[in-house]
Amino acid sequence: MESVKNAANYVSDTVQGATSGASKEANKQVAKDNDASLGTRASAAKDAVGDKVDEHSHDASASVNKEAAKH
Repeated sequence: MESVKNAANYVSDTVQGATSGASKEANKQVAKDNDASLGTRASAAKDAVGDKVDEHSHDASASVNKEAAKH
């Protein structure tokens, strides 16, 4: 039963990691946009950093859950 829970958590973390990665890329593009205001660009840059942290966190958690589901 525990391996089923770990497998579900793996899928969830993988999806969340992918979502954070997509958000990070979108925020990077806004941060590079010369037509956006300085405040918007700074906010997008800050959000991109947060998304990168979330992405790595979810990826690490997914890896742990994947290994736990195997056992």
